[in-house]
Amino acid sequence: MAAITEVKDQNNGAETSGAHRTAAHTHIKGLGLDDTGVARAVEGGFVGQVEAREACGVIVDLIKAQKMSGKAILLAGGPSTGKTALALAISQELGPKVPFCPVVGSELYSVEVKKTEALMENFRRAIGLRIKETKEVYEGEVTELTPEDAENPLGGYGKTISHVVVGLKSAKGTKTLRLDPTIYESIQREKVNVGDVIYIESNTGAVKRVGRSDAYATEFDLETEEYVPLPKGEVHKKKEIVQDVTLYDLDIANARPQGGQDVVSMMGQLLKPKKTEITEKLRLEVNKVVAKYIDQGVAELVPGVLFIDEVNMLDIEIFTYLNRALESNIAPIVVLASNRGMTTVRGTDDVVSPHGVPPDLIDRLLIVRTLPYNKQEIRSITERRAKVENLQLTPESFDLLADLAMSTSLRYVLQLLSPSGILAQTAGRTDILPSDIEEAKSLFLDAKTSTNILQTTSNYL
Repeated sequence: MAAITEVKDQNNGAETSGAHRTAAHTHIKGLGLDDTGVARAVEGGFVGQVEAREACGVIVDLIKAQKMSGKAILLAGGPSTGKTALALAISQELGPKVPFCPVVGSELYSVEVKKTEALMENFRRAIGLRIKETKEVYEGEVTELTPEDAENPLGGYGKTISHVVVGLKSAKGTKTLRLDPTIYESIQREKVNVGDVIYIESNTGAVKRVGRSDAYATEFDLETEEYVPLPKGEVHKKKEIVQDVTLYDLDIANARPQGGQDVVSMMGQLLKPKKTEITEKLRLEVNKVVAKYIDQGVAELVPGVLFIDEVNMLDIEIFTYLNRALESNIAPIVVLASNRGMTTVRGTDDVVSPHGVPPDLIDRLLIVRTLPYNKQEIRSITERRAKVENLQLTPESFDLLADLAMSTSLRYVLQLLSPSGILAQTAGRTDILPSDIEEAKSLFLDAKTSTNILQTTSNYL
């Protein structure tokens, strides 16, 4: 039996809220605004960018009031000023069930799929649909799970599952069900065991594991297990099921033909190309069905956030298509980001426009500016990052990093933290001194220094 031990916090229980970071923007928890819409200086994973965060707060209110149709947002500012973080924070302010689809401008170019098709795919990924249906279900705690074997009709020594007997218990009774072997496959996929709470749709046979019955909850169980109470009412009942899907999921489900279980059908599905285009005709049919569900009150449209970074990489053809897509009845909130100034629009020879975006699309945009960080904000950011990476720096080291960032870049300074920690550890110290940072700086060049070397040194490469 595997031994399980409790993992103690390295800081002996010290408060580390907000210091955990597993990816580039997992520390972002929202825009960090108070009840009046005023940005706090350090809040929600943000440091500074007060005006930009307050502007994004107004945009969130516009989206919730459904007054952003046909418009888009442009986050304009230099590198490492929080543009991606602001887009993610807008999505989080809208709610946990709102789709967020981030792409980079260069991702839309592919030899397999047309660029306008790739853009529409991401459009559909960023539009959610919340479907509410009342279905007849069998719901309860599993008390019995017994597959019944039968002789293989094709001969040989193997056996097949003829049916499966499932016992379900609720607060008002119990039932024993005899289910088709295809439902047993769904039970195996959901990893259902005796003591789990499940529901089975009577029409489709779909199985959903809700969680572990709280009757099995003890203080020694793993915390990752979700315990749920015993279902109320009868085992067989009507229940409202809420499903969250995207329009892209519906497109894929309708584009992929449902093959049989025979060998020929399965081989045909394996040999199909992984990337296939979805026709406009199919999308229109899906939109008709979605509109019908919305009119009947069965479904609710959830416009998400489509974030396109490096928007200057898009060409004039994609911009034209984007203009038309923004005017469609079903469209997400489009957030663009650019770190360029006056730039030639890609795909043209003489059209120079702000941020590399054509003038007709610029007119549609609400432009939010992100500003470079000042010295105090950079010092605060480096202190927070050092805390995340469990590094100890002296006050003089933080001052040196802040001064260095003003002459180079914030990203370069943050990248120096870990090498400086290694150098301090090699010297037998736990605190990072200014000398460690200077040594790391001499070992790793910043972008400006590297550019100067290339420009002043002939035959460098």
